[in-house]
Amino acid sequence: MEVMMANKLVVKELSIDLCVYVYELTKAFPPDERYGLRGQIRRCAVSVPSNIAEGANRHSIPEFLRFLYIAKGSLAELDTQLTIAVRLGYIPEYENALISRVLILINALIKALKGSTNNQ
Repeated sequence: MEVMMANKLVVKELSIDLCVYVYELTKAFPPDERYGLRGQIRRCAVSVPSNIAEGANRHSIPEFLRFLYIAKGSLAELDTQLTIAVRLGYIPEYENALISRVLILINALIKALKGSTNNQ
């Protein structure tokens, strides 16, 4: 259980780092994207740590798992939207490795949580 708690903190902190990175990355978007792609990208980025935090504060493992899967979905959306931003020329490129690291940690936490429910 200590491993799960430590992993939960690491994944939450790293996803917050990702969110800050995305906000910095999207600062230079054209003004007409304020409520378009830039807003959507930022909402996805904020959704990741928010869902991890919300799920962690639920009082059941199945609910926590549900929120972790939502966070994974937000990561997939974020990756897709950043790819679109690159193709539109809004950003030259982005740090996909950070998204991958967050995804790896979420997957590890999911695996650990599923393992703990199987052992009960």
